[in-house]
Amino acid sequence: MASGGAVRGQRASAAVDLQIGQHRIRLSNPDKVLYPRAGFTKRQVVDYYVAVAPHLLPHLKDRPVTLKRYPDGTAGPFFYEKDAPTFTPEWVTTFPVPRRGGGPDIHYIVINDVATLAWCATLANLEVHPFLHRVPRLHTPTAVVFDLDPGEGTNILTCGEVALLLRQALAGVGLQAFLKVSGSKGLQLHVPLNTPVTYAQTGHFALVTAQALERAHPQLIVTDMAKVRRTGKVFIDWSQNSDYKTTVSVYSLRATRDQPFVSLPVRWDELEGAANADSLYFDVDTALRRLTDVGDLFRPVLRLKQRLPQASGRALGRLRSGSTSKSLDMSAAKRNFAKTSEPALARPARAARAAGAGSSRSTPPAPWDRY
Repeated sequence: MASGGAVRGQRASAAVDLQIGQHRIRLSNPDKVLYPRAGFTKRQVVDYYVAVAPHLLPHLKDRPVTLKRYPDGTAGPFFYEKDAPTFTPEWVTTFPVPRRGGGPDIHYIVINDVATLAWCATLANLEVHPFLHRVPRLHTPTAVVFDLDPGEGTNILTCGEVALLLRQALAGVGLQAFLKVSGSKGLQLHVPLNTPVTYAQTGHFALVTAQALERAHPQLIVTDMAKVRRTGKVFIDWSQNSDYKTTVSVYSLRATRDQPFVSLPVRWDELEGAANADSLYFDVDTALRRLTDVGDLFRPVLRLKQRLPQASGRALGRLRSGSTSKSLDMSAAKRNFAKTSEPALARPARAARAAGAGSSRSTPPAPWDRY
């Protein structure tokens, strides 16, 4: 597996040094294309993370992260990296976490500043995957997460139908949820708690909630891990609520497609009004413009204090089989899926030209001197 050279067919470019605050960071081969279809380079990945840092860093603060590195871009192999690499700079914060099976601690990277975020990006770490807890409280999640994964024959709009049902169920037990697109196939709901709770409690609550919805809507929802049972349904992944699992961060890039799509918050009315699957995918340019226009829609997740209901099983078990008062048209969702099982991938070049910013190869301004 290559780690520093150019992808086959690409000419290596000279390394550059980035000065971010007090730290000088070496960016090797900045012109290496990491998203082939978009022509999106390593330098542009770093530039994106620096630009989005004011919104992203509060969500990463004190959270250990798992790196997901694509040294040859999205077309090549990738690997997860939990332990900080041996060449990690001394100024990068790490935190030791005991291994579940024993042995030496895992020294996870903690991304609390823009320099660390940029350094991770120079490693072709395209996705940022934090835990739901903050150090040193490794057993106290700050939220419950529901990951909605579309099975074969469904798409992100079908996930939208389930998200609205889930929102209704949560509201019925006094909980507010915040929605984001995963940037890949589905949707994710975050229920902020920010109150004393354990993973045993949040994991049980997520499972009970998902199973209640599955009983009410067996034709639409499945909670079984077996992929063979997901055809035509949406899998509610309740198992993300575990102290050894990470979830892709809000504002993280995704590498599961050839375009640099972003895991981005959306409003509930935007989901209800979505005309097609394409409208729920956001490339880098669109994501940054949107942040400028509407700010961080996920900010309440950081501070809103909520408590899990005591009798969650009984309360959610009474969920009626009826749909929400304002829900997506399932037949329309299926028709749309039949037309476009893949999103019409909006190239960053096109978005940039619309904004008068030039081609996708142009490097957007990187405000290094602000940090």
